[in-house]
Amino acid sequence: MFARIAKRYDLMNRIMSAGQDGAWRRQVIRLANLKPGARILDVATGTGDIMVEALRQQPDVTTIGSDFTLEMMQVGQVKPATQRIRWCTADALCLPFKDESFDAVTSGFGVRNFIDRETAFREQLRVLKPGGRVVCLEISKPPKNALRPFFTLYFNRLVPIAGGIISGEREAYTYLPQSVSEFLTPDELKIIMQRAGLRDVAYQKLMLGTVAIHTGTK
Repeated sequence: MFARIAKRYDLMNRIMSAGQDGAWRRQVIRLANLKPGARILDVATGTGDIMVEALRQQPDVTTIGSDFTLEMMQVGQVKPATQRIRWCTADALCLPFKDESFDAVTSGFGVRNFIDRETAFREQLRVLKPGGRVVCLEISKPPKNALRPFFTLYFNRLVPIAGGIISGEREAYTYLPQSVSEFLTPDELKIIMQRAGLRDVAYQKLMLGTVAIHTGTK
């Protein structure tokens, strides 16, 4: 599915987030607390936008992006500012990296698609150096408030229509609202990260509580 929408993935992200996704990625990298010369891994990197932001904020970091979908990374490789990113096809539940090899591990809109989220976070913890940070940007289950019906209408009705027109793959953008409705609240995801072994787990809500950035430390 992600292979089929790879060429329009970035455009749909901009549309669905009303152009806010760039600001969210900037915050992810700020929270990663990268120092000069750091090594950062972006899991489920897609087209590499988080790694592009890492290089913008800290030009001398080593950036590695891993993803299960080769076609997404191929789209990323031809974008400007991605020449210094190292790309790796990898399963998020079995990362092909040595223990304690990274100063930070990030992910953006990937954890929701993992079959076993706790195992994924354990793998991120394994490859993280002591004192390093895991930073997870993810859509959250919409809060139960007056805005929830509007959010549900937007995701369940409008996003599939727009996705179908722009990408030609309405089925893929029907999956998105389904995956959100079946996903976790920020508190539930926090508990999974804690069970995986991360410490000082915290989160901040964005976009009226429909997006959250979680952080945890090794």
